[in-house]
Amino acid sequence: MKHRNIKGFVFETYKAPDQSPFEKLFEIFKELITHTSGDFDEAIDWLRELDKEYSLTDENYTIDDFIEDLKRKGYIREEIDPDGSGEGDGKGNISITAKTEQLIRKHALDQIFGKIKRSQSGNHRTNYTGRGDEHTGDFRDFRFGDPLERISMTESMRNAQINHGIDSFQLNENDLVVEETHLKAQMSTVLMIDISHSMILYGEDRITPAKKVAMALAELITTRYPKDTLDILVFGNDAWPISIKDLPYLKVGPYHTNTVAGMQLAMDILRRKRNTNKQIFMITDGKPSCIRKPDGEYYMNSVGLDRYIVEQCYNTARQARRLHIPITTFMIARDPYLMQFVRQFTEANKGKAFFTGLKGLGEMIFEDYENNRKRRLRG
Repeated sequence: MKHRNIKGFVFETYKAPDQSPFEKLFEIFKELITHTSGDFDEAIDWLRELDKEYSLTDENYTIDDFIEDLKRKGYIREEIDPDGSGEGDGKGNISITAKTEQLIRKHALDQIFGKIKRSQSGNHRTNYTGRGDEHTGDFRDFRFGDPLERISMTESMRNAQINHGIDSFQLNENDLVVEETHLKAQMSTVLMIDISHSMILYGEDRITPAKKVAMALAELITTRYPKDTLDILVFGNDAWPISIKDLPYLKVGPYHTNTVAGMQLAMDILRRKRNTNKQIFMITDGKPSCIRKPDGEYYMNSVGLDRYIVEQCYNTARQARRLHIPITTFMIARDPYLMQFVRQFTEANKGKAFFTGLKGLGEMIFEDYENNRKRRLRG
């Protein structure tokens, strides 16, 4: 909070936070375990390679010490006989625990939200907050029309003491601050993630950023908006739901892209929600190449944009529009013909489309979620 009588700033030498050897390695480990889709052995192999190149450890604390600390702190578990056959070799498999899964989601949230500048009224880039009854802990200057019950007397009195001094104490309008609030309206969101083979083609890993965004969005909604709902589904040749706890293990498959199946499943999920505010977010590289025909057989075509498949996509987008379910497409490819498809798809639904690279994907989805939520609240 800014005080009007402060004449200058005091700068101090920045001191990096002290981290233990475990904490330093753990930050890297959380990133590696995401990239390896939860494969602990592969993540540790990468960590050992990084250690060789950058000397992350020394004789006082080794990678093996780090692994033992992971076990002791409950971040990993070892299954001596993972298949239940009783014929294990005594070594077993090591996997991450639910505690680590939650930390990975929080890590993804911190990575993305850390890049979004806090606005005057909180961590939203829009100015609208609404008069609700969920306190955010953020304060702003009093404005004419603000309800008196929103005035924070503690912060206002503190302002008055700073601005006027204790000896000649007075409290005026310029000293008043109010606490921001959120409305308690609820939003139901389905996040669709493309896991077709094209999401890792041409040497570009598109699935890991998409996975990070999904984990971060899940962490945001479950911690900040617990009355909102988030369902996650993946789509390849078919579409199926996945749980939040399974996100770290998400992988691309040898699949085509059945966008219609994904949208139909998303609409089925949202039909069962009681919330009136519903939306679909779709992360894709944009090219639908598969559809299931009425006889149950698959029709696939990876060459260009197949007219039959594309028309079914448009029809499904219009169906969602009739159900008042907007679709926001986050397109992570730049091919002109695919961008044109996404534009027509968006027009059929009256939704929105963002043509984004992988680097800005998280920030765009988070801003759009917040903006959609506020727009629905105003409506």
